[in-house]
Amino acid sequence: MQNRKPLIVITGASSGIGLATAQLFSSLGHPLLLLARRLENMQALNLPDTLALSVDVTDRAALAAAVQQGEARFGPADAIVNNAGVMLLGEITRQDPDQWDRMLDVNVKGVLNGVHAVAAGMVQRQRGSIINVSSVAGRKTFPNHVAYVGTKFAVHGLTENLREELAAHNVRVTTIAPGAVETELLGHTTDDSIKAGYEEWKTSMGSKVLSAQDVANAIHYAYAQPDGVCIREIVLAATRQQA
Repeated sequence: MQNRKPLIVITGASSGIGLATAQLFSSLGHPLLLLARRLENMQALNLPDTLALSVDVTDRAALAAAVQQGEARFGPADAIVNNAGVMLLGEITRQDPDQWDRMLDVNVKGVLNGVHAVAAGMVQRQRGSIINVSSVAGRKTFPNHVAYVGTKFAVHGLTENLREELAAHNVRVTTIAPGAVETELLGHTTDDSIKAGYEEWKTSMGSKVLSAQDVANAIHYAYAQPDGVCIREIVLAATRQQA
């Protein structure tokens, strides 16, 4: 059966922003390819016209194969939301350098792997949207964020460069840069004192920081623009977030 709406690929779809984005696009009638390491979380969504696969975005071949499988089932990917990421905060003199490697692999190489899986097809079709989820930490610095900030500045830079390269092929490229969001992301950090300080910072904003749904709405807003309109970057944060 011909789908009335095109395929959307979402990485990091097992929780937080990725999960909320999957639910939103599904509610609007899009078939989905959902990718994350935790398969059961995606399957539990029980969304129609959805293929959920356990894929680590650092595995370039597996990610490309998954996109091929999704496109064979639902047709060409009209958009990819490169959302998978990890936030391992740490004081630079004490942080385990293995955590830097993990963030670089997931937050930077994982995004590039997602781009690699769809870009050639989009250029050939002269259509598509690549939406990379970065962070306010890709625009400014924060305490105990040195390596994380480095990865998110990289996402901002590569996304803008990618936009310039693909614009002539009618492929839109967007950076989404949220501030503090209520997700599992902070749980990746292993330093309890840093986690406590981050939670205290969130509390100082009052009871409201961004929800995953807020970010999903921004992602859809960028995607839903007419083909001739590219929202290059959306920066969003809770109203009371000053930094």
